[in-house]
Amino acid sequence: MRLGNLVCITFALSGCATDGSPDAPDRSAGDGVAEDRTATSSHGALAARLQADVDTNHRDGVVGVLAQVRTDNVVINARAGEARRGAGVPVAFDSRFRMGSNTKTFVAVVVLQLVGEGKLGLDDTVERWLPGVVAGNGNDGAQITIRQLLQHTSGIWNYTADLLGTYTADDYRRTRFDHVSPDELVAIAMSHPPNFAPGTSWSYSNTNYVLAGMVIQKVTGRDWTAEVRDRIIQPLQLSATFDPGDWPGLPAPHAEGYHQFADSGPLVDVTLLNHTWAGAAGSLVTTVDDLTRFWRALQSGRLLAPAQMADLHTTVPAPELAEVIPGLRYGLGILSVPTSCGGLYWAHFGDTFGFSTRNAVSEDGARAVVLSDTTTSDVSDSALQVITDDLKLLDDVMCAGR
Repeated sequence: MRLGNLVCITFALSGCATDGSPDAPDRSAGDGVAEDRTATSSHGALAARLQADVDTNHRDGVVGVLAQVRTDNVVINARAGEARRGAGVPVAFDSRFRMGSNTKTFVAVVVLQLVGEGKLGLDDTVERWLPGVVAGNGNDGAQITIRQLLQHTSGIWNYTADLLGTYTADDYRRTRFDHVSPDELVAIAMSHPPNFAPGTSWSYSNTNYVLAGMVIQKVTGRDWTAEVRDRIIQPLQLSATFDPGDWPGLPAPHAEGYHQFADSGPLVDVTLLNHTWAGAAGSLVTTVDDLTRFWRALQSGRLLAPAQMADLHTTVPAPELAEVIPGLRYGLGILSVPTSCGGLYWAHFGDTFGFSTRNAVSEDGARAVVLSDTTTSDVSDSALQVITDDLKLLDDVMCAGR
């Protein structure tokens, strides 16, 4: 993906529908002031730390920043900046945004549920379920397992390296409403030889999860989005989480997303973009409230049986990412990150044109944090600063009071 190694674990996506009128301000808390629902005084330091970190992200140049922490029975929200440049309107606490590659965790959960039901095996080959799909230029689906897809050890080429590798503002304006099918995305990857023999190394590839979505459809007879809806979204009552299909926008309320395509270039409003090119690799829309509840439910064992939870959390080294985040490892649609206070948190980050999503959940599922930024950049220095401060916010939340 873009922005070097770290963005490989996040995913580039975006989208908002603009109706010409500003979002109505959420008056449940003052602009730039943390909202702490049902909290006791013992959570005041955490709320203050969260707000300080959110303010730092805004000073880094992020137009709008929104974060939520769930810990014990407490919900803490914080925001900074504005939903639309120059409008003076704060980001709504229930603002909709694209979660990017956090979608992969939802897809991995569905696959693991199917494994638990005996409908699919992690060591089944891709060829068994998608005959002839992974073939050509040295690619061989008979040598790649479902586990290797979810784990990014398949060696399959990342199609977004071709699709978005040299994406410009003009490309965005020209292609933002285009539909791209999963078959087309896989065909891009199959035009390249594999990066390595299956199971011998690690490399992030969005193609893996497009294929996982196709496997879900083959096993169940239904689109991956229907399985995610019925197995995760509806049981957890994630009412703002959905796949938009060909719709290039987002429902209200939402913040506008901005992207800097070139050094010294302007921020471009990129909030309208068809995300069929992402599909099962990263197209879901959500809110901070939905996503913190998802992470707590997942890590608390509400979505997977113990055997599948063990599979989910069985990690392998991810050396290209560990160069940026030392100690980072990858499981099945989930990554582990060491904290500065000892232990680790579980997560899956997500990036899109104009939107970045960061998240973390404690090992016991008791505490979760989700951060949404509404500005992204192809300029390495500015992007790295935002990423660094994003990671500091996650670490601060996970270590608060620990």
